[in-house]
Amino acid sequence: MPRTLARVNATDRTPADLLNSALAADPGRPLVTFYDDATGERVELSVATFANWVAKTANLLQDELSVEPGDRVSLLLPAHWQTAVWLLACSSVGVVADVAGDARAADVVVSGPDQLEAARACSGARVALALRPLGGRFPQVPEGFVDYAVEVPGQGDRFVPYAPVDPEGPALIVAGREFSGAEVVERARAEATGLGLTGPGSRILSGLPYDTWEGLNAGLYGPLATGGSVVLCRHLERAGDGVLDKRVESERVTAIAR
Repeated sequence: MPRTLARVNATDRTPADLLNSALAADPGRPLVTFYDDATGERVELSVATFANWVAKTANLLQDELSVEPGDRVSLLLPAHWQTAVWLLACSSVGVVADVAGDARAADVVVSGPDQLEAARACSGARVALALRPLGGRFPQVPEGFVDYAVEVPGQGDRFVPYAPVDPEGPALIVAGREFSGAEVVERARAEATGLGLTGPGSRILSGLPYDTWEGLNAGLYGPLATGGSVVLCRHLERAGDGVLDKRVESERVTAIAR
């Protein structure tokens, strides 16, 4: 019998488990397609490519930044494909991803170019993302930070956590609410139908920011939990007339969240 995603992920308890099941079921299918309507960027990541970025980032967290399960990683990042990578890397290691969280309370802060000053409040390690097309580097690394685009390529392509990840442990903080890994998976599955995610092949276009549960669910967790995929759009308000309709058609979108 074919190894379908529904059979593989039936017992998954964390977002990282869901990604592993997606990788086992169909590594070549699209998972995250990212558009930035301010720059014209389009990036498509298959399950395998996305998982490789997650593994490298998880190795960076565990080996280079020395985080441990239960540590807090503040993600001062917009809705972006690299943010999705960081969310799954945090789940892989067992650390808490604090979306738009206070850098002063974090063990590690990960910042985009627009949040560097806020990120400096973190007394621990600081990682900066340029968020340039093709994952490009900063022309000059911000003082007090390491450049993600410089550090991540040399990390290992496979990740094994030093300690098993507890599905019931804290995994995500967004808009002041804390979730365990199991709660993220359960809620993503429970709300999938409401988003129009009906199973493998579903493809949702999301223009929602990542600083709410709704944005994270539409833009990452829901598609991952159901075997679907996401067309993640940043700066959708800058898209010209007719762009959205054409994108929905060309990307074979089956649901929209905006």
